[in-house]
Amino acid sequence: MALREIILEFDAEISEAWKYRMPFFLFRQKMFCYLWIDRKTRQPYIGIVEGGKLTHPALIRGSRARMKIIRIEPEKDIPIKTIYNVLEMAQRFYQ
Repeated sequence: MALREIILEFDAEISEAWKYRMPFFLFRQKMFCYLWIDRKTRQPYIGIVEGGKLTHPALIRGSRARMKIIRIEPEKDIPIKTIYNVLEMAQRFYQ
């Protein structure tokens, strides 16, 4: 729930929708990011739709072509500044 609130509070133009059976966040009605849990590690992550165009040390591409993810470690504090940094960078592709 905290991650959801962090993303929604980032910008007033962000809204929620269920797409592909996943909780997505839309920015100006376009798919922006989503929340999911890694199958292997069972840890949550934030997927950034245009992440492939971004360079940030917290972003991981993995085998994804278009998207990158930010892993969230449940035992540690949520890296709000890092999340907002990446969301700001991604937001530029929706202007």
